[in-house]
Amino acid sequence: MFKIKYRYLFILLLAIYSYINILFTEGDKLFGFELNPILFFTLLLIIAFFVWEGSRWLSPLAFKFKIKKINPLILLFALSVINIYLISTAVTAGFIIFSDHSFNRVITFKLAIGFSFRVNLFLHCINAIYFFIDQYKGAQLEAERLKKQNIEARFEALRNQVNPHFLFNSFNVLSTLVYKDADTSAKFIEQLSNVYRYIIYNQENKVVTIYDELAFIESYIYLLKIRFKDNLIIENKVCNDIKGQYIAPAALQLLIENAIKHNIVSKAEPLTIRLFNTDDYIIVENNIQLKEVKEPSTRIGLRNIRERYDYLSGENSLIIEQNHMFRIKIPIIYLS
Repeated sequence: MFKIKYRYLFILLLAIYSYINILFTEGDKLFGFELNPILFFTLLLIIAFFVWEGSRWLSPLAFKFKIKKINPLILLFALSVINIYLISTAVTAGFIIFSDHSFNRVITFKLAIGFSFRVNLFLHCINAIYFFIDQYKGAQLEAERLKKQNIEARFEALRNQVNPHFLFNSFNVLSTLVYKDADTSAKFIEQLSNVYRYIIYNQENKVVTIYDELAFIESYIYLLKIRFKDNLIIENKVCNDIKGQYIAPAALQLLIENAIKHNIVSKAEPLTIRLFNTDDYIIVENNIQLKEVKEPSTRIGLRNIRERYDYLSGENSLIIEQNHMFRIKIPIIYLS
């Protein structure tokens, strides 16, 4: 606080306030003789100046030589008390040298200390408030920085997350196809490479266009359809006019994978997954037909999606379960 840019203006205003306050309480009469108003105001201005500047000079010292379990503000205030004694001594000496009136030196010294101490106490109260507000803002910024780092770490983990079961199942399907259909095998390998190329290329990206994400999803769906055939129905009804906007990479893939993981996919009970947009959201929806034997689930994927969207757009993905449908709404990200 003592190092603020306009401190000299504040010193002047403080001297004016002190002068008016002392005149109002007739504190100038305590000297025992009438003081020249200009001289008296100058005296108060000098006291305010040296109290403020003294604290400014002492502040780095108090914060540099920290004493264990003693707040630097307390140390600074203790040093400032020594400063006001020196200022009061100098003021009293000035009266002795330049005043034409006889006066009580002890009373003059006490009055100088009283004026100086009041100014000093006021300034250090304001400085303490300023200090703790600054500390609070710093703590808030640090908390936000750590929160951002934490979310980015989670985001990085999710962005690089490719379910090993998907890779294992894909190779199983491929090993079967190789002996049955060479052309389909070649197409399968091409689409599988597209999937992993997309994931690798977008490892460093926080967002991708919806167009690119849906192109990636088409390759991913091809792999799923080879594996599940007509037992899995995936409908893509996302409008073309939003495909230039943005989404978190691989978010849709994770949600489709999540639906397959938790639901029965069979000829008797085909799983239908629909992708469409409404308002400012892309919606992934599937009919609910939960497996009797559930795969282990930590729900980390869905939680990370919420957190990464909170980081990217300030909005959480919304999960709605109603009737026999499970629906997840993913916010569309608009970049200006």
